[in-house]
Amino acid sequence: MIDRRRAVGPMILLLGLLFSGAAGQGQPGALAITRLQYAGGGDWYADPSSLPNLIAFTSQSAGIQLAPEERRATIGDNVFWQSSYFYLTGHGNIHFSDEQAGLLRAQLLNGAFLHADDNYGMNEAFRREMKKVFPSKNWVELGPDHPVFNILFDLPDGLPKIHEHDNQRPQCLALFENDRILVLYTYESDLGDGWEDINVHDVPPELRQAALRMGANIIAFALSQ
Repeated sequence: MIDRRRAVGPMILLLGLLFSGAAGQGQPGALAITRLQYAGGGDWYADPSSLPNLIAFTSQSAGIQLAPEERRATIGDNVFWQSSYFYLTGHGNIHFSDEQAGLLRAQLLNGAFLHADDNYGMNEAFRREMKKVFPSKNWVELGPDHPVFNILFDLPDGLPKIHEHDNQRPQCLALFENDRILVLYTYESDLGDGWEDINVHDVPPELRQAALRMGANIIAFALSQ
């Protein structure tokens, strides 16, 4: 039987080196994860220890070359145009101007990827704003057999449920352009809380591990596209 992690790892490392706009601090060629800032009053900066922990876990467990620190960008600034992997989270309102919606659409269609993680309370606003970005696209739920759930680590039940929120089942939703996923939305899961320092949310170790593995899978899948 082929070891999936051994087979996929070299391909992902190569893709990470080639990924456009991926230069990171002190690591030329490393993929940098860019946290997307937004207006509207929501806390785009939520879970400050989440991305550093995910970056460390993914680099160590999967051998993917990542810049050690997250970058931060507002839509349209220089960092935004230099970024290929965006992360968005928060609890409250999200607002994109019409110009920002168009710029985000252009960057995603040009090869960038956005992972949005529902940190509870952002769902209505996020879906509304994404309709500005892609008016004709609809969310598609990814089943547990999709590669995003097994490209590095096997998660046979699909997206893990880290926090209860409204007691709804977690959903991994995607916006596609042909066969490519432009936006991945992890809803009713709260992966970011699972990535945070272990003493912040008191997430049980097994759930924290599942959250980190899911995050690493998302990064690997984005690179594999």
